[in-house]
Amino acid sequence: MNFYLNYFRDNEMYTGDNPPIGIILCSLKHEAVVKYATGGLDNQMFISRYLLQLPSEEVLKQFLLDEKKRFE
Repeated sequence: MNFYLNYFRDNEMYTGDNPPIGIILCSLKHEAVVKYATGGLDNQMFISRYLLQLPSEEVLKQFLLDEKKRFE
């Protein structure tokens, strides 16, 4: 994701735009994976799939439940 954030920052942003953000959504928490996947990054990162706008809270909850069921 850092690749895409940096690309967007360098090539797609206009003067006055806020910096791009990434969102990581996980059905399970594994602190070691998060630590090493995001360690050393200057920006906050939060990952799932590319969307043009944030979905509603209910859509996010349903997505996480569906993904959790898929991996069980």
